[in-house]
Amino acid sequence: MSALPRSRGEPATDWDVLDLGAGDSTALLRLWRGFMAARCFVAVVLVLLQGVAFAIGQTVQPVAIVLSGGYLVLAWLEMRYAHFEPPIRGFSTLWLLTIGVDLGIFSALQVLQGGSVNYTPLFALPVLMSAVLGTLIVGLGTTATVTLLLLADAGWHWLQSPTDASARFVQAALTGTGLFVVALLAHELARRLAREEAVAQRSRSHAQMQAQVNDLVIETLSEGVLVIDADGLVHAANPAADAILGQGLAQLPLPFPLHTQPAWHALAALARQTFARRAPQTEEIPVAQARGAAREVRVRTRLTPTDDRRADSLCVMFLQDLRELEARIRTEKLAAMGRMSAAVAHEIRNPLAAIAQASALLNEDLTDPAHRKLTDMVQHNARRLARIVDDVLDVSRARQQRVLSLGEQLVLDPAAQILAEEWVRQTQRKGVRVALDAQGSEVRFEAEHLRRLLVNLLDNAARYASQRDGAIQVITTLQRAGVQRPVLLVWSDGAPLEPAVQRHLFEPFFSSESRSSGLGLFLCRELCRRHGATIGYERRALVPGGPEGNEFFVSFAPSENRLTQ
Repeated sequence: MSALPRSRGEPATDWDVLDLGAGDSTALLRLWRGFMAARCFVAVVLVLLQGVAFAIGQTVQPVAIVLSGGYLVLAWLEMRYAHFEPPIRGFSTLWLLTIGVDLGIFSALQVLQGGSVNYTPLFALPVLMSAVLGTLIVGLGTTATVTLLLLADAGWHWLQSPTDASARFVQAALTGTGLFVVALLAHELARRLAREEAVAQRSRSHAQMQAQVNDLVIETLSEGVLVIDADGLVHAANPAADAILGQGLAQLPLPFPLHTQPAWHALAALARQTFARRAPQTEEIPVAQARGAAREVRVRTRLTPTDDRRADSLCVMFLQDLRELEARIRTEKLAAMGRMSAAVAHEIRNPLAAIAQASALLNEDLTDPAHRKLTDMVQHNARRLARIVDDVLDVSRARQQRVLSLGEQLVLDPAAQILAEEWVRQTQRKGVRVALDAQGSEVRFEAEHLRRLLVNLLDNAARYASQRDGAIQVITTLQRAGVQRPVLLVWSDGAPLEPAVQRHLFEPFFSSESRSSGLGLFLCRELCRRHGATIGYERRALVPGGPEGNEFFVSFAPSENRLTQ
């Protein structure tokens, strides 16, 4: 808020101290419009006065008629077109066109009419206008000018009639004194009005900013929030509440009664209990969903404090999905176990090395092919365990991604075919389809890591898929949009995942099943990151109009080599 520049030599005034910027005071602008309307009204009265005087046969000066008509035109034009930025500083052009015109017109009429009509009360209008809309100097200067004009009028009559001049001088002095008092009071009231308006504007700005911050915080809360009044009407609800309660809450126009849905009757009853007891309540309530099983929700209620006895409190209801809360607690516990497992993996490396070395030494002394085959199996699995230990240690250390050389690339289609068939043989799973269409693309992915990636995705799909033919499908294709990238898809016809599960799919130690460690998809993500690939999930149908299913897709790094077909 910036103040208008002062004229050269003009001292600082109360308006400068308050720093009421130009155009910021709506109250002063309303007062300006009121004064402009009052000037037009006074001009109309002056014109009618001249007409009435002429009608009743009094002597009317033509100049007075012209002055009254001209004043009406000027007042109307200034009301329509004059631009005002409070306050009026100095005796500027705006002062001359408004207050100065009033002083000139009223003085001329006073002189022309002689003693027949007294126009002295009209001088209160420019005095009030200058005191309210201008600085203190402008107000006092205008009042002093009016006082001098009144004294000059008294002096003119003294020259015309010396015997009857003392009363006019006394009347001019008293009128000037009263106008000074009125100017001081009006200026002080206007200054107070502007100050209170500035404080109100700042308070409103702070309140709006605080409201915006509160709205942002509530919108981004993971907890659901409902604001309910004593009649059971919901006045506010955040997106988290819509995700937890479902039933199309987001589409309901606010306010709406909480008992509109049978699934929310328990919530409405808890809100009524909160108002009845005037105390916070906590309860775990099963909330039925439009799709899927009911969701266990922890509900906490709080009453908003109020100092006004006539204003009712509001019940703020906090909703927390117990499944997500338990998953978060379980994640924290298992994260600690993960740190311990990294330490255990570090300690396993030495025994594994000893087992591998002992097996190799034993293999040198064995001649029986069956025995040598057994030692080969021991060495093979010891190497696999060693790689797993290295992977766990790599994840715990968060090492930088290792980019494989071109010699370590593999052809996606045959590798996916072999790994899928191997998994089917080991699990005896039926109904698995393999569709390969990557056109011989090579991908930078270690073969053992690709095996672990695909096995984890297939195990996850088999856990929820049906037994029908095509319930699980392994697909390779080329992503045509933008840079051409080979893509591996694992699709299954399982039930859709809940939003709370989707948000934590690839986090470590998170699982929707209590017997799962929650490391499978996390390790898949880490393996993809290490090889420059990305993994994701979406719910979609493979063909338009077909059944929807859960699809995990792996988008590999752009292929640098392509086999010639």
